[in-house]
Amino acid sequence: MKSWGYASYPTLPAERDRWILAHRGPRNRLDPRRPYAELSEVEPDDSGEPVAVSTIFLTNRECPWRCLMCDLWRNTLTESVTAGVIPEQIRSALSCLPPARWVKLYNAGSFFDPKAIPRADYAPVARLLSGFDRVIVESHPALVGESCLEFRDLVDGALEVAMGLETIHPEVLPRLNKRMTLEQFRRAAEFLREGGVSVRVFVLVGLPYLSERECLDWACRSVKFAFDCGASVVSLIPTRAGNGALDALAEQGEFFPPGLSALEDALSFGLALRRGRVLADLWDLERLRRCTRCFAPRAERLRAMTLTQTVPASIECGLCPEAEIPADS
Repeated sequence: MKSWGYASYPTLPAERDRWILAHRGPRNRLDPRRPYAELSEVEPDDSGEPVAVSTIFLTNRECPWRCLMCDLWRNTLTESVTAGVIPEQIRSALSCLPPARWVKLYNAGSFFDPKAIPRADYAPVARLLSGFDRVIVESHPALVGESCLEFRDLVDGALEVAMGLETIHPEVLPRLNKRMTLEQFRRAAEFLREGGVSVRVFVLVGLPYLSERECLDWACRSVKFAFDCGASVVSLIPTRAGNGALDALAEQGEFFPPGLSALEDALSFGLALRRGRVLADLWDLERLRRCTRCFAPRAERLRAMTLTQTVPASIECGLCPEAEIPADS
């Protein structure tokens, strides 16, 4: 592990907030009455069958936490939306999307943050989603509580809450500025499961201050921890530069974006556990490209692994600069 970059990155949370904000670029200009994106996806269900998913990226206030690796703030507002706006956004997105069994409401923060999603909107949102078998929202563990159960009781389908674990590395997690402990995460997951709410967990592949081999090792350990907490789904997120803060660390040699090998090996490790579904986040996968010869077939292999939950034969490439990175068990 590299020595910590204390000279550049502060040690106190409030100072870290200011440092991260100081390294940001501009936000994107958004229409507060429209989601900033919507798309159709396919995921495997519990039995391994493909399921159509409508994913809606809601436009609302920025998350109150300033995480070191986050770039979602680019598509957020500086002010809270008024009651009725979020249902309008959902109605607009659903009119553009084909039929699906599941729906994801992602909002660059926490669904249960009242400054992002007004509580008065829970009932109208639930009515709009009455045709879906599963509703998936995201939340910081600190905001998991009675409002989750209130929304659970309003939706017709099953509720699933996605939470960012990120990593269980004892030194890196605090420095991500997420202001969350592993015990807090465990308690939030337990609360959800006891309330009949499924848990989806985000795990980072690629961390500042660690070598790529160490990053893979800690991604695998974090996947295990997520399943120990009762997760039914683990989504592997390759950590991408481009948010300002990570670019500053990259310039100092304290962060290196992961390559495809790390994501492939972390996914293979998670699937071999057979403890739940493990998905690779393939959004903007081009950023992980290091070889023009093998990138396309390896990207397709990752899609197949995610959809089928199986591990096909690896793709050999004599020109690829990436070496095999063994996953520690």
